[in-house]
Amino acid sequence: MRDVLEVFPGAQRALFRKYHIGGCSSCGFSPDETLAALCARNGGLNADDVLKELHASHEEDAKILVEPKDLKAMREADPDLRLLDVRSREEFEAVHIAGSQLMSQPVVQQIMADGSNDRPLVIIDHQGKTCLDAAAYFIGHGLKNVRALRGGLDAWSQVVDPGVRRYKLG
Repeated sequence: MRDVLEVFPGAQRALFRKYHIGGCSSCGFSPDETLAALCARNGGLNADDVLKELHASHEEDAKILVEPKDLKAMREADPDLRLLDVRSREEFEAVHIAGSQLMSQPVVQQIMADGSNDRPLVIIDHQGKTCLDAAAYFIGHGLKNVRALRGGLDAWSQVVDPGVRRYKLG
């Protein structure tokens, strides 16, 4: 599953949504488990059908992603564009995109209470692996204009702003 999740970052969300697999301890899977083994122990699911579902979900996820250069252009057009950073407080305090907000309960409540489902919101993470899950959360709660930064802060620092320090988590 490690390889599946590398190719399809939203696979766990897609598996849970369609098959109730991977969302809790009773239906979880290990990184070393194969997709075939996961399908076999979950009612003998057809692995080809599951893979088709992952592909379809991945294509939908791709529509949410925004390239770093496109985000730069969006920010130039709208300096008040909401940027929500879903990394840890320590990561955010060490380095972040100017104008972004660290996700917290009060910030999420403010976004939800804003009353504007059309106001753009861009989710940022470290390398573009968890921002899709956060974007799916907001979309699932009625926000219509939610994007996720492809490649995360790491891509932003390489493509748009080299002044934003790159880092690796241990």
